[in-house]
Amino acid sequence: MSHFIVGLTGGIGSGKTTVGDLFVKLGVDIIDADLIARDVVAVGSPALENIAKHFGDDYIQADGTLNRALLRKTIFSNKADKHWLNELLHPLIRQQTIQALKSASSQYCLLVAPLLIENKLTNLVDRVLVIDVSEAIQINRTTKRDKNSNAQVQAIIASQINRAGRLQHADDVIENNEPLSDALKNTVLKLHQSYLLLSHSA
Repeated sequence: MSHFIVGLTGGIGSGKTTVGDLFVKLGVDIIDADLIARDVVAVGSPALENIAKHFGDDYIQADGTLNRALLRKTIFSNKADKHWLNELLHPLIRQQTIQALKSASSQYCLLVAPLLIENKLTNLVDRVLVIDVSEAIQINRTTKRDKNSNAQVQAIIASQINRAGRLQHADDVIENNEPLSDALKNTVLKLHQSYLLLSHSA
């Protein structure tokens, strides 16, 4: 297990994947909480069966996979349903995340989690790296990428911790308002060297 774990987080459209990929190129293992979240509701999983029982068969697509769009719509409009889903999935995601962190073998590893702070995963990491961007850029990037409306993206932003709250948890911050640049690569390289030093003394 990597002795030193950095939690990488940021709002939707902040560029977490872009920054994560730069760390991967430097040989850092990444544990992606979004992939784990998909894994716990894979076809045939107990969690998926529970979702079908609770919400109905409409929430399962013809190929047996979760109808994410319908589920997202439901939980954004119903707090009780959102709470029920979180109670089901968060312990499973946490358990699998801990297992994945244990099997990381690089000098330090990154836990990439959009809801690192909201889901109280910060107690699994030694340091928090926040990718910070303006809300206007979040909306612009996400509407282009996901073909979502401005209102949909604003609803997702509103459901996440606000910028100021996220920055209060940050040990390190990358401002990522520009497209991928040499400056961003240099920032990541400096952080990488700093994390290597910190992991040696951990």
